[in-house]
Amino acid sequence: MADFTRRPPPGPGPSSHDAEQDLNRNITPLETPAATANSVFSAPPRPRPPAPAGAPLGGEPRPEPTRSRPAQSAPLPSVIFDPMPRPRVPPAQSAGVAPPGAPPPFSEEMLDVQTERRTAPPGPPPPAQEPERRAAPGMERRGPPEADRRGPPAGPDRRGAAPAPQQGYAGPERRGVRRADGSDASATNRFWPAQPKTLQESGLNATFVEELVLKAIFFAGEMRGMDVATRLQLPSALVDEVIEGLRRQKYIDIRGGGGSGVGRSTMIYQLTTFVTDVLRQILDRNRYNGPAPVPFNEWVAAVKQQTVRGNRITRHRMQDKFGDLIIRDYIFDGIGPAMNSGRAIFFYGPPGNGKTAICQGMVNCYEGDIFVPHALLVDDFVVKMFDANIHRAVEDEPGMPSYDRRWVRCRRPLVVVGGELTLEMLDLVYTPEVKYYEAPFQMKASNGMLLIDDFGRQKVSPKDLLNRWIVPLESDVDILTLHTGKKLQVPFDVFAAFSTNLDPSALVDDAFLRRVRYKLEVQRPDEEQFHEIFQVMCRKRGVPYDARAVDYLIDEHYRPHHRPFAACQPRDLLDQVIDMANYQGQTPRLDPALLDAAVRSYFVRFDKPADSSPTAASAR
Repeated sequence: MADFTRRPPPGPGPSSHDAEQDLNRNITPLETPAATANSVFSAPPRPRPPAPAGAPLGGEPRPEPTRSRPAQSAPLPSVIFDPMPRPRVPPAQSAGVAPPGAPPPFSEEMLDVQTERRTAPPGPPPPAQEPERRAAPGMERRGPPEADRRGPPAGPDRRGAAPAPQQGYAGPERRGVRRADGSDASATNRFWPAQPKTLQESGLNATFVEELVLKAIFFAGEMRGMDVATRLQLPSALVDEVIEGLRRQKYIDIRGGGGSGVGRSTMIYQLTTFVTDVLRQILDRNRYNGPAPVPFNEWVAAVKQQTVRGNRITRHRMQDKFGDLIIRDYIFDGIGPAMNSGRAIFFYGPPGNGKTAICQGMVNCYEGDIFVPHALLVDDFVVKMFDANIHRAVEDEPGMPSYDRRWVRCRRPLVVVGGELTLEMLDLVYTPEVKYYEAPFQMKASNGMLLIDDFGRQKVSPKDLLNRWIVPLESDVDILTLHTGKKLQVPFDVFAAFSTNLDPSALVDDAFLRRVRYKLEVQRPDEEQFHEIFQVMCRKRGVPYDARAVDYLIDEHYRPHHRPFAACQPRDLLDQVIDMANYQGQTPRLDPALLDAAVRSYFVRFDKPADSSPTAASAR
């Protein structure tokens, strides 16, 4: 197999002679260059606002501490920021021996004194300083503004008030977390992915991003630089740097300009013949073509910060979140504590009474939004996470701070699975044709709600399905398996709900009931609620509501046959009335004749005859 010339993306440092030697170095496309260490996570020092001219320091100076400390060579804290470059301290001075005529070394004692003078409350000046303060005209009556006259908050630390939250990163352990303004604790600890400015901040290596760029241009035929950045959801400056490195390796070439603007982002790029063999190996390994993935550990940290556990949902807050649903008080009292705990809940009761609709309204009770990544990177494998059929994206408000576009800001998801659910669908789905993974349902429902509807009607036995859920419900951790056999622990931060219209005693056992702490029976509506549901549905369908017609329906078709009410029947019967009225060329209304026709078509019983043998059927 032929070797391919690879070169890392250009950067400051190597000369032209070194660059020529790099071109002669042969490596395989599978080689991943080591990431260069770069301290990019520390926040920039906070600049000190300039003091007004002639403003007195105020207060008595703090006495010099008795204990001394050696001069610190570490960077100064962000409380003091000197815009002028500080001369480098020679070794003799750092050891405590200053050269003749040199200023004394800067120490923490000096920082304490300066900070104390800046933040101490104003007071009467000492007598010794009175002539000096009156030397300059206009300084006698000038003092600090009213806001500064109040002084710092009381406390053991006298270094002044804490600096305001800085934009960007707060440290390597807090990467991707942005503290929003406001006094709300939940908003303060909100997860906010910061926009990466370098490859190291993105958590990806140069080889992986190069492969994404080559696949994007290959599947599109040709692309502008800005379109490649949009496809990868990475900053244009970062993508332009990677494209320039590929162009120097003669893997891509410039076909022309985009017709508007100047710069590399508007240039149109296409692949060259030198990349054919390299691209074949890339596609054999992974055919993912989309936004750049997010490292798996960053997603795990984001799930913990956006947890669905420990909410504070009150009855007043829930009443407006269920739309037009007619819900009894016992339903609110049953689902409210369960939502605050974030633990599983088990719905049971006759069919057609709104168990699924209740779950949809429960998701609306969770205020705020979350960030869901387009894809994850797990051991050089891509796991696709974002699903447009599940996650509802939220438009950005004007003036919103920028964030990493590899994440999608959306509502908390509701994932509903029914009788089609199998055990294979609860694991990572690997497709050999595209060679990347699709996240399972419970993983896409992270920080949201997962509803297993029609429990007991799946192809797999209820016992096997319950055994699959016991460990996640107990430990909040789910175990998934890669196609290589490796086990992967993923957080199970999901509000799980099980719904069934079968006999619960034939489906669940004591071990399952112990882990599902909340059980709620969804009962049938009574006659009064039946009228209320009919009135709500008539308003939504644009049909005039007639209470006498509903009474006729109950007296003629429910009471004589001892037919039980169901919450779905007003909607279904009204839809059939509208269809029959449109067929007959009439205006839809609650007419007794239309109601009779709707009942004959809707309520049908298929009773087996007493003698259903083939002989009896042929005799008839």
